[in-house]
Amino acid sequence: MSDVYKKFEEKLPGRVIEELKVEAKASKLTDAETTKALNDAVKEYEALLISPGEAIGIVTAESFGEAGTQMTLDVFHLAGVAEIQVTRGLPRLIELFDARKIPSTPSMSVYLKSEHTKNEKSIRKVASFLKEMRLEEVSEEFTLNIMNESVEVDLDNKRIKDFGFKKEEILETIKKDLKNASVKETKKGFTLKPESEEINLSILYKLKESAKSTLLRGVPKIIQVIQTKKDGKYVILCAGSNLKKVLEMEQVEGKFTVSNNIFEVASTLGIEAARQAIMNEAVSVIENQGLDIDIRHVMFLADMMTQTGIVRGITRGGISGEKESVLARASFETPINHLITASLTGEKDNLKSVIENVMVNQPIPLGTGLPGLISKIGEKKEKKKWV
Repeated sequence: MSDVYKKFEEKLPGRVIEELKVEAKASKLTDAETTKALNDAVKEYEALLISPGEAIGIVTAESFGEAGTQMTLDVFHLAGVAEIQVTRGLPRLIELFDARKIPSTPSMSVYLKSEHTKNEKSIRKVASFLKEMRLEEVSEEFTLNIMNESVEVDLDNKRIKDFGFKKEEILETIKKDLKNASVKETKKGFTLKPESEEINLSILYKLKESAKSTLLRGVPKIIQVIQTKKDGKYVILCAGSNLKKVLEMEQVEGKFTVSNNIFEVASTLGIEAARQAIMNEAVSVIENQGLDIDIRHVMFLADMMTQTGIVRGITRGGISGEKESVLARASFETPINHLITASLTGEKDNLKSVIENVMVNQPIPLGTGLPGLISKIGEKKEKKKWV
C-alpha cells in the first residue's frame, strides 16, 4: 500500500480503502487527487457515524413509519401475467417484519446455468420440469362407479402429448404412489379399485381426491412459471416456493436463485442467508414504492430478527415480547396480562430504555439524557495570605 493510503488506515475501514484504490486506478488519479478523494471520504464517513447514546431504535422506527404512510396496498403482477402475483408495499413489509411462516404470495426467481440458457427451447424445457404437474391437469374426468366399487379416470390424450407425457409413465407413477389401490388400464385411461375389505362411498371419494393430486412431474408447490430476462440473464419466475427441491436440480444456478420465503431460506441456507434475504426483500419493497430509507435501518432490523440464530418477528411472540422491561412489554400488547404476571412474580423494572421512562414521565437514558451530572464536593481550601 502506498504512503497516500497508509495515512488513512486508521481513519477509514479497510474495505472502503480497497474500493477507493480500485476507483482511483480506473480513473487514473494523481496522488494529490487521490488524497483529496480520501479526505472527502473521511468527512462523509465521520458524518455517517452514530454518536454514543443515540436512540437508533426510535430513529429506525420513525424512518419506516414515515415511509409506511406513503406505501400502497397493491398486489403487483409479475411481467403483466395475472396468474403470478407478488404482494408489494405495506402488506409485504408487515408480513416480512412479523416473520410470518408463509408469505401471502410465495415466489422464486430461478437462474439457470449457462449451458441451459443457449436458446428459449432449452429454457422452456427446464421451466416445464419446474412447474408441478398433477394427474387432474392431464385428465378429462374422474367418475365414481358405485356398482363396480371403483374410480374411473379418463385421460386427455391431447394434453398428455402437449406436456410430453406417455400413458405408460403415468400408469407407473399412479401404481407407485397409490399403493392402497389396484390399477387397471382401460381404453380411455384406467380404473382404480381400493384394496380393502370394506368399500364405501367415503373411501372411493378419498381415493379419487388422492388420484387427482398425484404429482406426475415437477417441483411440489411451484404452481406457475414464466421465463423472462433480468439484467441480461435468463430467469424463470415462479409462483410458489420450494427452495430446497429447486436447488437440487442440476440445471439450476444456486448462487443467484432466491426465494421470498424467509423461513425456507433459513432452513435451507442458514441464518446469515435469511438475514440477507430480509434485507433484500425490504429494500426491494421500499425501492418499488419509489421511497428511500437508510440501508443501516434495514440492516438493524434484520440483525435484531436473526441475532439469536432463528428468525423472530417484531411481534408479541417475538422480539417485542422478550424485552427486559415490564412496562415496555405492556406498552406493546395485552398490558393487563403483563402487569398482573409481573406483580405475581415480583418482577423489577430498572427503567433503562425509552418507552418505560416516557411512561413514568422522566428523562430517557439516551442522547442528552445519557450522561449524569457528577460534582465532587470537598472542603473549601483557604487562600494563603502573603505577608
